[in-house]
Amino acid sequence: MKPLMPVREALDFMLAAARPVADIETLSTLSANGRVLAQAQVSGLNVPTHDNTQMDGYAVRAADCASGAATLTVSQRIPAGHVGQPLLPGTAARIFTGALIPEGADAVVMQEQCELTGNLVNIKHAPKAGEWIRRAGEDISNGSVILPAGTRLRSQELGLAASVGLAELPVRRKLRVAVFFTGDELAMPGEPLAPGAIYNSNRFTLRALLENLGCEISDFGIVPDSLHATRSVLRQAAEGNDMIITSGGVSVGEEDHIKPAVEAEGKLNMWQIAVKPGKPLAFGEVKDAFFLGLPGNPVSSFVTFLLFVRPFILRMQGVSDARALAPKAYQLRADFSWPKADRRNEFLRARLNEQGGLDLFVNQSSGVLTSTVWGDGLIDNPPGQVIQPGDTVRFIPFSELI
Repeated sequence: MKPLMPVREALDFMLAAARPVADIETLSTLSANGRVLAQAQVSGLNVPTHDNTQMDGYAVRAADCASGAATLTVSQRIPAGHVGQPLLPGTAARIFTGALIPEGADAVVMQEQCELTGNLVNIKHAPKAGEWIRRAGEDISNGSVILPAGTRLRSQELGLAASVGLAELPVRRKLRVAVFFTGDELAMPGEPLAPGAIYNSNRFTLRALLENLGCEISDFGIVPDSLHATRSVLRQAAEGNDMIITSGGVSVGEEDHIKPAVEAEGKLNMWQIAVKPGKPLAFGEVKDAFFLGLPGNPVSSFVTFLLFVRPFILRMQGVSDARALAPKAYQLRADFSWPKADRRNEFLRARLNEQGGLDLFVNQSSGVLTSTVWGDGLIDNPPGQVIQPGDTVRFIPFSELI
């Protein structure tokens, strides 16, 4: 029997095949959340643009306050957004957070260390030159790259772009993904369940995961269990889409038609991975679209999407930083026993407890979708590995994957 492909090898194979979309569009920075930068962005100014104060207080000459008990005349008031006059020796300027430091001042004394009487302020502190001053360019210098190409834009990146005055950003177009779901047993919520039928939960899970990644979705719905129907929908799905994702029909049963359909309409480059849940994952191409066939069991479909489809989509969207493709994992204590090792790389649903360890969901079956709601993430358990209470395990939070 041919050995199953290891998880890391399978993912590397897929990522090496990915072709980032080439089309670029320009969006308002306000509308670019979740998109991927097509070109590096360079700042055209310093941030801050000028020296300014970090605190409400008084701008002074440090030499005038060296005694720690100086009394100075308040010569001016400088709110944020206003430019003060040059500061004369022996005087102080009332200044507010973000306001520009007046010429001649070299320190700010916070207001809690000062006492104002009329137009005189008693400075009860000996400041050092530069105290509570934000220097021009200390955050961003003019001409520096603030966001490299391939950055997936989050709230932080959008704020950074706005801070240097970028009103528009060049981004790669959205990835176009076709989906369909195979199985005569599938029904939609709201329909009565016939004997032997089940509701199609995968349609809702996978669509939501794709929406979270900012994809344009073409949903071909439920496809009957027949080779002819599967081939027909594959051809339709390949038209104008970058990817096709299916759920179900990728195993070796008589009613599993995905594998022969893909081989007839395109090619299958990878099939069956040493992963649990999710062994029958398939990867190939139909015309110009990549094909990813996920298992029908709901947990298998969910887990294989997170482990394989998510990073593949990010690479297709143009994300270039390997750190952005690989989820952060944490070494945590197992507060449970897992005495039966598997030859495959297992991904166990678990959650954090109040003691800082991990509890395991009682039923790790690939059909128990409640485990994904109950859990906080996945334990990445290597092949052949048993787990005893107190062992350290590798934990990947769902927050890193969704």
